[in-house]
Amino acid sequence: MKIIKDAKETIRPYYTPIEEVVLANQEKVLKAFHAVRVGSHCFNDSTGYAYSDQGREALEEVYARIFRADAALVRPQIASGTHAISLCLSLLEPGEELVSASGAPYDTLQAVIGVRGDSPRSLLKRGIVYKEVPLCADGSLDLEAITNTVTLRTKMVILQRSRGYSWRPALTITELAKAVKSITKKNPDCIIFVDNCYGEFVEFFEPLEVGAHLIAGSLIKNPGGTLAVSGGYIAGRQDLVDLCGEILTAPSLGNKIGPTFGLTRQLMHGLFLAPHVVGEALYGAILAAEVFETLGYRVSPLAADPRTDIVQAIRFRSQEELLDFCHGIQKAAPIDAHYLPVPSLMPGYVDEVVMAGGTFIQGSSIELSADAPLREPYIGYLQGGMSRQHVEIGLKYALREMGLALD
Repeated sequence: MKIIKDAKETIRPYYTPIEEVVLANQEKVLKAFHAVRVGSHCFNDSTGYAYSDQGREALEEVYARIFRADAALVRPQIASGTHAISLCLSLLEPGEELVSASGAPYDTLQAVIGVRGDSPRSLLKRGIVYKEVPLCADGSLDLEAITNTVTLRTKMVILQRSRGYSWRPALTITELAKAVKSITKKNPDCIIFVDNCYGEFVEFFEPLEVGAHLIAGSLIKNPGGTLAVSGGYIAGRQDLVDLCGEILTAPSLGNKIGPTFGLTRQLMHGLFLAPHVVGEALYGAILAAEVFETLGYRVSPLAADPRTDIVQAIRFRSQEELLDFCHGIQKAAPIDAHYLPVPSLMPGYVDEVVMAGGTFIQGSSIELSADAPLREPYIGYLQGGMSRQHVEIGLKYALREMGLALD
């Protein structure tokens, strides 16, 4: 398709800086493997309680070094990014205050907090005080409002790095650094927690390196490198990670138990590939932005914009266009390409959601996928891609499905 061919030429200078980020992050990961002295003995299986699982301990030390953390908790038992984030929020005790400094969190986390849904285990039902600071009109952090909202009573501030199902820019490391500075100045004891989903390895630095105390994410997103079959991670200050370990398992046991089900090799292998895979996904996102912007669609971020997560938002003109786009992405999938994604209700969401993702790992959004809530404006969210070639093919199939293809 000429439009894709032309777009590839246009984005060449936009992607060049990202190649430097990929190179730097690949060496960072390699040095962490060397420092921990990862060896074939780390791939031995463990059972039962898994006391002294050398592979698990090495994996968590590698994560800690990569993200510049005191400690890390990396477990296949953590079922999702939301699960990892919920573990961190469970550090809060009744009467303590949580502030969301990046506006409303994504849909499923709203149910965890309790601003939506009626779970008896939500933060609000357990007596946690919750406040929310809206973003500025341009989608940036409102530092003045954050400073005015955070008090000495505030126990934790959460910042969501990626956009979720919203039309706002993801938060750059520079923006996070400014927020950390403002919050710390107002309350030096406040825990600053960053939902790092979709952001790992996209920039040179990670949130802990600019003063955040705790981060969390999913292994079937960026850091799993498409090979992790399940899991999540938490990294940060030693005492906070230790407490998260006790919430995950049991008091006093913490991170000392937990088998890895023979998955350590895959988790290590995926982590090593992650900087490269993230780079491929970023290339695909930039290509998609250029193609759809050229066709007259609104996109966020623009092809030329700096990137801090792997998500590409595209605003379609109708529900039919959005569904056709998702149908095309599904037809380009290696798995279940013969099925038609249809909108349906999903746990944690109010609106029906359509998800196109014929992925090797169910729900893996570092593999090529697209999803959207069925609500106006009709915005589709494209993310992932094991190779830029696959993303290009996916875009071609999507354009054909939408009736926009001109070979």
